[in-house]
Amino acid sequence: MATSEYENSENLDALNANLVRIEALTQRLIAAFAKKQPQRSDLQAPDASLYLKAASAYWTDMVQNPSKILEQQVEYWGKTLKHFVEAQEALRAGQLTAPEDATRDDKRFSNPLWKTHPYFNYIKQQYLMSSDAIEKAIADLDAMDPREKKRLEYFGKQIIDMMAPTNFLGTNPDALMKAVETEGESLVKGLENLVRDIEANNGELLVTLSDRDAFKVGGNIGMTEGAVVFRNRMFELIQYKPLTEQVHETPLLIFPPWINKFYILDLKPQNSLIKWVVEQGYTLFVVSWVNPGAEYADVGMDTYVEEGFLAAIDKVKEICGVKTINTIGYCIAGTTLSLTLSLLHKRKDKSVKSATFFTALTDFSDQGETGVFLENDFVDGIEAEAREKGYLKSYFMTKTFSYLRSNDLIYAPAIRSYMLGEAPPAFDLLYWNGDGSNLPGRMTIEYLRGLCQDNDFCEDGFQILGETLKVSDVKVPLCSIACETDHIAAWKSCFRGVAQMGSTNKTFILSESGHIAGIVNPPSKKKYGHYTSDAPIEDPDTWKADAEYHEGSWWPRWEEWLRARSGKMIAARPLPDSVLAAAPGTYVVANPNAGSTA
Repeated sequence: MATSEYENSENLDALNANLVRIEALTQRLIAAFAKKQPQRSDLQAPDASLYLKAASAYWTDMVQNPSKILEQQVEYWGKTLKHFVEAQEALRAGQLTAPEDATRDDKRFSNPLWKTHPYFNYIKQQYLMSSDAIEKAIADLDAMDPREKKRLEYFGKQIIDMMAPTNFLGTNPDALMKAVETEGESLVKGLENLVRDIEANNGELLVTLSDRDAFKVGGNIGMTEGAVVFRNRMFELIQYKPLTEQVHETPLLIFPPWINKFYILDLKPQNSLIKWVVEQGYTLFVVSWVNPGAEYADVGMDTYVEEGFLAAIDKVKEICGVKTINTIGYCIAGTTLSLTLSLLHKRKDKSVKSATFFTALTDFSDQGETGVFLENDFVDGIEAEAREKGYLKSYFMTKTFSYLRSNDLIYAPAIRSYMLGEAPPAFDLLYWNGDGSNLPGRMTIEYLRGLCQDNDFCEDGFQILGETLKVSDVKVPLCSIACETDHIAAWKSCFRGVAQMGSTNKTFILSESGHIAGIVNPPSKKKYGHYTSDAPIEDPDTWKADAEYHEGSWWPRWEEWLRARSGKMIAARPLPDSVLAAAPGTYVVANPNAGSTA
């Protein structure tokens, strides 16, 4: 057989094999979609009234200032028509080249064909022109309520990002080129990845961000040596083995957020805050929260305070034989630590010597980017879901936070997985990001209504355990670390909460980067710097204007602050002889059926 005939035969065999795979995958895809349960419409999109208000504001502007609207339309159509004529003229002249391209740089369009190929360049330019026109039209809506306008800007941007030509096979040169290069194998692998994700999420499409088989909690992540020394229905308390001969007398207790797992602070030895703290000579305890199901429907914010925070504080005091401890609260756990400190002040209980807050909100008057999901249209849906099921599935929180960075956490991973047929990367941070926890029903409603929407802690007071708690009753020495580009807990909102606390000893540190990278920023990396200021903790802009920038991690600066509040050095405390389990414990790896999207 001639070489060409042999190659054609091989290609035909490969094509037939791929067709068989596609047929089998299609059957699996149909079966997976059949498992999809109906979702509440009020958890999928904002209420339609938002767009009606936008239309009303647009027509109001047109009536009051018609020249502005006409100017917008003329500018947009002028640009698109000019571009169309230029492209047609190039084709008429027989030049298969793109016309001049003055559009802005965008990492989604990094393939050179977006600039050089007339087809792809035409699509890109038209998309960017249309995107700019939509964003400008929304920005110029003067007759719309500012809060509603902010939501319209966000959801308008979501629609714009969703319609990017990179998100569609026929207009993505990277995907088309790889399909040709691999003779279609990349598309078959992409279909395999798509089927895998839909099967894993019971009919829902949730892109796998990281290789699920590359990591094992307690194996190659979350592996700092320690033991579970206490357990109740809310948490496991982990004590870590000392790495120094002497430790500070005052122990340190970390409360991580219960929306995610605690091992974000212990991903691997090189970037583990937990390991680093132990190396500095501290007796360290960390709370590992339970992943709740429907049986936790009765659990509220009061339960987290009483059976979580207060129980953990008492147990650490008992184990170490001390009267006071130092504490850390991260994100929602920082918010709840503030409630606990206010309660302890009311009770004249001095168990906590100092508190550190990582990206913790207490003042929700400015909710930042997450505020678009905190209006009644979404919160009503969340409340109905939580009351019906008894808990809020981790799926909803994962999806919500992903859409705050949709290009990075949804569309780009989907393109790599489904169009290019690439396997998810072995990335520990993304693995953790996909390992969320459910939220108890009553707690979810109380948090969203009382704290986020009504801002009770900073206003009339938050009712809990028979007390009215106010942020001004947080009196202990405190250090707050916020992150400059945090899209979940905006740094100025964190600052304003601290400004209202009653402590006379406040330190504020502003780290570069975002909600996770700004906190998980070990000194060895020398990656992100931080700001400090001697200006009063009153106004964030004034504080920042006075701030001094420092290269490198904030960890050593904070440890110096903590050291001054941690007492004398004593012989290191060994782990107890009798423990419940080795670290990282059992709660962190539990995967209740309630955690699925079914």
